[in-house]
Amino acid sequence: MKNIDCANCSAKIEQRIKELPEVDDAVLTFATRQLRVYSTAGTAILPKMQEIADKIEPGTVIEVRTKPAKKDCVVYNLENIDCANCSAKIEAKIRELPDVDDAVLTFATRQLRVYSKKGTELLPQMQEIADRIEPGTKITVREDGTKAAQSNSEHDEHANDMKEIVIGAILFVIGQLLADPIPMASLACFVVAYIILGKDVLKTALKNMKTGHVMDENFLMSIATIGAFCIREYGEAVGVMLFYRIGEAFEHRAVEKSRSQIMEAVDLRPETVLLDTNGSVREIPAELAEVGQIIQVRPGDRIPLDGVVVDGESRVDTSPITGEPVPVAVKPGTSVLSGCVNTSGLLKMRVEKELSESMVTRILDSVENAAASKPQVERFITRFARVYTPFVVALAAATAIIPSLVTGNWSHWVYTALTFLVISCPCALVLSVPLAFFSGIGAGSKQGILFKGGVAIEALKDVKTVVMDKTGTITKGNFVVHSLSPENGLTEDELLALAAACETASTHPIGHSILTAAQEKGLNYETPDDIQEISGKGIRAVTHAGVLLCGNRKLLEENHVDLSSYKEDAAVTTVLLAKDGVYIGSISIADTIKPEAAAAIASLKKLGIRTAMLTGDSEATAESVAKETGIDTVYSKLLPGEKLDILQKLRKETGNAMFVGDGINDAPVLAGADVGAAMGSGADAAIEAADVVFMTSSMEAIPESIRIAKQTGAIAYQNVVFALGVKAIVMVLGLLGFASMWMAVFADSGVAMLCVLNSIRVLYKNNK
Repeated sequence: MKNIDCANCSAKIEQRIKELPEVDDAVLTFATRQLRVYSTAGTAILPKMQEIADKIEPGTVIEVRTKPAKKDCVVYNLENIDCANCSAKIEAKIRELPDVDDAVLTFATRQLRVYSKKGTELLPQMQEIADRIEPGTKITVREDGTKAAQSNSEHDEHANDMKEIVIGAILFVIGQLLADPIPMASLACFVVAYIILGKDVLKTALKNMKTGHVMDENFLMSIATIGAFCIREYGEAVGVMLFYRIGEAFEHRAVEKSRSQIMEAVDLRPETVLLDTNGSVREIPAELAEVGQIIQVRPGDRIPLDGVVVDGESRVDTSPITGEPVPVAVKPGTSVLSGCVNTSGLLKMRVEKELSESMVTRILDSVENAAASKPQVERFITRFARVYTPFVVALAAATAIIPSLVTGNWSHWVYTALTFLVISCPCALVLSVPLAFFSGIGAGSKQGILFKGGVAIEALKDVKTVVMDKTGTITKGNFVVHSLSPENGLTEDELLALAAACETASTHPIGHSILTAAQEKGLNYETPDDIQEISGKGIRAVTHAGVLLCGNRKLLEENHVDLSSYKEDAAVTTVLLAKDGVYIGSISIADTIKPEAAAAIASLKKLGIRTAMLTGDSEATAESVAKETGIDTVYSKLLPGEKLDILQKLRKETGNAMFVGDGINDAPVLAGADVGAAMGSGADAAIEAADVVFMTSSMEAIPESIRIAKQTGAIAYQNVVFALGVKAIVMVLGLLGFASMWMAVFADSGVAMLCVLNSIRVLYKNNK
């Protein structure tokens, strides 16, 4: 949806669309401007929905969201792009090209994604746009498997920065010292210093003026410093240019450092692997390794590809992928993920997934795709920057002319206006907000939490209720034998062995849990002479010990077995056994609650978040799990469609809701929540529909993701307030006659650098 700015109106639109007879359900998420409509009528009801929107909030546009085909997307690397504001302008101009469906330029990763059926044919046009807006920027097609663009010291346009800054600073100091005794020599030093420090700025400003691109920092700094020369503030002009260059150099280094730290945290892809061919080991590029090949992983090496251990035993540090600090023991038959570190023994492993499909590539792709999904606050700042700079320039012009005409003190007011020009560059804002969200995405990936964009983080920080599915989310999703209750003189082992004999041919998860328990105890059990499976009730087996019945209460009652000694526990699934018509005991089967569940729920409560559980299980089972974990509210015996209704009800009662699930039937609820989160071990449909994926499948990731989102949102807000606040203070001080151009340089470059450093704090705050 476009042009919708009223949250209350969006709620009214959602409600009216729900009332349409063709609509089964509708969810309008104001944060993402997305409307999901469940209807068999498809897009045929679009005119009716548009009519509703026109009545409630005129100007709102509802259009079908068509996701550009992946095959039509070309990813480009950008080199030598240092201005976040310029990158936003380049993105906007490329979007305006007639053959482009969409374009996303992510300054943090220096990547440009262009959706167009023209493919790379548009490269010359895009390069022309980049040359006009930021000369020196180079756009190249990113090949599959290559890393994001990095600085190249050999061709880096900043390579001579420090040399020019040092020479310019020396001449500036000499000029200051000679100002009184030898004014002409002082002026000569200032002029030479200004040429050395400002030549690139002036050259770029002139180039941009020819193309009509004037409202950038080069033009503004040129006008400000030349203006200072005109009012005979020679030292001020050179000093401002000097400190502008120093600020730009430090800002450039801070951005590069933060970018490399984030990418190093998530880009764990190997360059090479050790291929083992019948005992002969050779090094090959990682992208050439094929499924089924055997590779070696030495102690201390990072596991390069997803696979299965075929020889050797060791302990593996999984923290780079899962965030779990305790090393995991591996042996032949153990599946291992790329990105983890082999800490002790030599391992040989069979490749199960090639590099493009392995975990390290999946994580990197998720982070890069997430960086390209821009939150509302970033889009707002980009729009704000388009208005902010012209406004400050207009204010500077008014400050130079109006007070001067009244007071006649042209020198003072022109000087004040020049400080406004220096302040007017919006780079601190345009750079720091997306970098803060990108840092949050990087911090999450280090903990095994994959955010699918800044939009997900933005919505997650405002979540009031966390709604969870039970099986696979709160519990492990695997049945285990909970307790054994033998009767008629049998031991627990004897009862378990008889039950295992009945389940030898069973494929049911409950039967599998009984067999697993018997095997773990090393029990011997026979294979029955005859097995009859009775649908929905259990099994009848003929063994040397007698005729066995193994199943639910209904099976035994139909066979006239006396169950007067059996005490039912509705909180667990119970398998009853009888031999030759006599009840011999019961086995309780339960889904295991994840060990970290209670602590995770407690952490959510500390964050002031309400918790709820949705499950199709019985009321007794659901209440038992809720009591053990501390969940606030329980909804049981639900059908898949009813889960979405409950979620909408909770959203209305408490505000933004996050749903966490892992099954195929959870996909509609995940899509309908303000934030949908899926366990990494869950179904592909759930992972695809989710906004956040917890690769660890651990419940601890739920409160951790919310903490990261809150920290990221707070840092982005701090940057906006700090940048605008400092600029506003310096402007006021300038009007009162207390601010100098030097202070204005700090309000521009200095503030930008501090905001960049503040943005990457979230990486360190969440570094385990």
